[in-house]
Amino acid sequence: MTRELFWLTLTVILTGILWIPYMVNRCQVRGLGSVMANPTRNDKAQADWATRLMFAHDNAVENLVIFAPLVLILNAIDYSTKWTVLACAVYFWSRVAHLIVYALGIPIFRTLAFTVGFLAQAVLALAIFKVL
Repeated sequence: MTRELFWLTLTVILTGILWIPYMVNRCQVRGLGSVMANPTRNDKAQADWATRLMFAHDNAVENLVIFAPLVLILNAIDYSTKWTVLACAVYFWSRVAHLIVYALGIPIFRTLAFTVGFLAQAVLALAIFKVL
């Protein structure tokens, strides 16, 4: 496994488990029966942090659709440099930072974490064209 694929795997696992905390909160607030039923407009609101974490999860999924193909393309063309490895590691840690600051409700740092992740994706895209 390449180092880029290692970071992709960690990112996929992180994205795959992000739903657990906000679903636990949903069960606490609404009860298991209500959670398993179809949603309604009358459902009790979740904790603010849980709602923000759900949005962070949505954002992680949306960005995984960009990050994963970039890493897989690099793997397919057998291109790896210290910059691509660093970009993948930075992307992963920016996603961790993004979910933490989003759940805590810190808007400026949330945007900064997102931007760092975007720039890491840009590095990968440039690497595909061997600009880096």
